[in-house]
Amino acid sequence: MDGTALTMTMRTPGDDVELAAGFLVGEAVIGSAADIAEIKLCDGTACGHADHNGMGNIADVTLAPGIIVTPGARRNFLTTSACGICGKTSIEDICVLPRVPLDRDTARFAPDMLAAVPDRLRDAQRVFSRTGLFTVGGELIAVREDVGRHNAVDKVVGWALLGGRLPLTGCGLLVSGRASFELVQKAVLAGIPLLAAVSAPSSLAVDLAEQAGLTLVGFLRGPSMNVYTGAHRLSA
Repeated sequence: MDGTALTMTMRTPGDDVELAAGFLVGEAVIGSAADIAEIKLCDGTACGHADHNGMGNIADVTLAPGIIVTPGARRNFLTTSACGICGKTSIEDICVLPRVPLDRDTARFAPDMLAAVPDRLRDAQRVFSRTGLFTVGGELIAVREDVGRHNAVDKVVGWALLGGRLPLTGCGLLVSGRASFELVQKAVLAGIPLLAAVSAPSSLAVDLAEQAGLTLVGFLRGPSMNVYTGAHRLSA
């Protein structure tokens, strides 16, 4: 980023600009498309940065004037496709609350609509980890896939950022695996009021969801689901 390496991740090729943009939102580096001057993909030789050392598969981001990467946002280690918390410098760095409180979002989601969304997501994408963004009416408005569910979420958030759709008020996010702390934080920073997962959340994820005002649903399988936080957003 701006010529300096920020992070490295294993990912499924495709939607790479969205992935980079969404990652920066999830790291609280940026909050809107205006914070980015340019994102371009390069092969390591044409971007004009000596420290690329000829490596390819690089998303090179130039931030808008005045936007600075804080020390807590910079990774110390290789970011895996499964969990980014391991690369944080301290436990304090992993807790970031949204610019706009989620409790201002008055969206309501019907349980029977939530029960139908996983089948719609499976029909839309059949490989890798899938993430779907949906409306209160259950319409899938963005679906992305990746070998890692964190990357898939970044791609969805990046799609929204670049399209001027953040914050994602009135939308729900469905992930095809478990709900980790970092997935909750990505949803919170994107302004998404509801996160649903087909498996369990971690205790840390539940704690952050409660603190941030996010509705967190786990074990979403058919008509059965567990609601861990924010039950007031579920309406019959």
